[in-house]
Amino acid sequence: MKRRRLLQSSAAAIGALSTTPLAAGAAHAAAPGRARGDSGEALRVHIVTFDGVEELDVFGPFEVFSVAARAHPVTVKLVTGGEAAEVTHSFGTKVAAAAWSPHDADLVVVPGGGFGRRDGPGVWAEIGKGELPSALRAVHEAGVTVLGICTGVIVLSAAGLTTGRTCTTHHLARSYLAEQGARVVDQRVVDDGDLVTAGGVSSGIDGALWLLEREFGSAAATYTESIVEFERRGTVLRTSTASS
Repeated sequence: MKRRRLLQSSAAAIGALSTTPLAAGAAHAAAPGRARGDSGEALRVHIVTFDGVEELDVFGPFEVFSVAARAHPVTVKLVTGGEAAEVTHSFGTKVAAAAWSPHDADLVVVPGGGFGRRDGPGVWAEIGKGELPSALRAVHEAGVTVLGICTGVIVLSAAGLTTGRTCTTHHLARSYLAEQGARVVDQRVVDDGDLVTAGGVSSGIDGALWLLEREFGSAAATYTESIVEFERRGTVLRTSTASS
């Protein structure tokens, strides 16, 4: 709960506007000082990976947080929804992922993939197994912030985390998400406090950069943008929950 309050207070300190431009301005030549405080306490990021997941959903945020770790107290690792395993991503990339350890995370990233393949690997298979939605429900109840990317938000819906919440997902999955009780909006990134969602595939990079900004300040995100040579698009919709 302490970490959750810290994340939320950091978000509130950035500003009270309901929308915040994603474009962060001119790049910095050197790593800026962090804005998270002087304790040196690391932001521990776990990115969930599973068979059929979209590569960019995983490696976009992985790149952002790993680059940020050069200048800020950030740790990032790939995890499964259960035991350590080798998983095969949507386009055949094989990755060794660590066992699920949500009590060791401050932020859990849930990517998507396989939404159009009901009988193949991907989000539907993970929902059918049940372990990942159950684990996500428990970790969220414990106060850990969750970032859902693309159709990974559908897994969060199966976990009961999006009901009545403002969120986004891939444009091909928005109608389904709305049918499950979410308040779906046409936004690239939505910050609803302890639930942050990003739209399709590459928007996971935007979501990761936003959380980096929310946690460490805009200079940290701008610095990381300059290293990965990525320009953020659109706006972040911040709800009253995120701003309070």
